[in-house]
Amino acid sequence: MLHLSPAVNYFLFSQPADMRKGFDSLSGIVSSQMHGKVLDGSVFIFLNRSRTHIKLLHWEGDGFALYYKRLEAGTYELPAYDATGASLRVTYQQLQFMLQGVALKKIEYRKRYQKTA
Repeated sequence: MLHLSPAVNYFLFSQPADMRKGFDSLSGIVSSQMHGKVLDGSVFIFLNRSRTHIKLLHWEGDGFALYYKRLEAGTYELPAYDATGASLRVTYQQLQFMLQGVALKKIEYRKRYQKTA
């Protein structure tokens, strides 16, 4: 079962993806174009050109899980990113906002304590 958690890393493929692709083809994109490790437990996010379909690929230790959603109206909003890279890291909150249809550009985060490393 696909479980989204703040403890997991999320990576968004910055180019449009063919939504006909399955587990193996998406894993190939992660390895060759995103330069990621598909078996490390991260969630890899793919959108189509019109941003109406989304796929999330996740390795769960004994197999792949694939979440696929097609919007009947509206589009998914992308967070601001540098278009030169093949992927961008998104936070758990950004992914939740994307899935729920919240406008990412209008979100204002209030100051909170963060422990420094």
